[in-house]
Amino acid sequence: MLEIKKFEVNPLEVNCYVVSDETGDAVIIDPGMFAQSEWLEVAEYVKEKGLTVKHCLLTHMHFDHAMGCHFVEGQWGLKPEGHADDVALYKNIAQQAAMFLGVALNIPKQPAVGMCHNESSIIRFGCHNIEMLHTPGHSKGSVCYYIKNEGTLFSGDTLFAGSMGRTDLEGGDNYQMMKSLVRLSQLPDDTKVYPGHGPETIIEKEKKWIQVVFRR
Repeated sequence: MLEIKKFEVNPLEVNCYVVSDETGDAVIIDPGMFAQSEWLEVAEYVKEKGLTVKHCLLTHMHFDHAMGCHFVEGQWGLKPEGHADDVALYKNIAQQAAMFLGVALNIPKQPAVGMCHNESSIIRFGCHNIEMLHTPGHSKGSVCYYIKNEGTLFSGDTLFAGSMGRTDLEGGDNYQMMKSLVRLSQLPDDTKVYPGHGPETIIEKEKKWIQVVFRR
């Protein structure tokens, strides 16, 4: 059984998740922590629960989802993992932030990307397997992490409750987003969706507007 703890971090209100199971193993998804208080809050939760963090997973490599990778590496010795198509974005996190916000942020140097996964990858922690679903549209390397036996999807900035991620940023593509959303709408209705911003939802609710907007 999964335990999912959400931390809303940085000024863009990114959902950072610590996901663990009964073995005490855990993964961190989208470590966008920017302030020291945010780093420490995540670390304290991991310590209190006695968790062993096994992976640092990025749903995509925009700056707001990856600004805390240096802290994760320093605290648990883990490099970020994600899709190869976003590595070029990740290498320019500071420039991304300056272009998006119009001001420079003092973002620490981030560690190099560790492992790049693809559709055939199985990411293991505890007694669970995570499947990577490549869902481009918000960025070229956007992915969702799917834990099939728990009916749980971490959708990043591909699918939100009642909406979808932007496609007008670098690497975005509206046609690819359409294909990705239609694909996600075909998951079981009761699949729980944990997005990169905003509240949780389920596929049954989201597929209704997806099928209206992108008539199949």
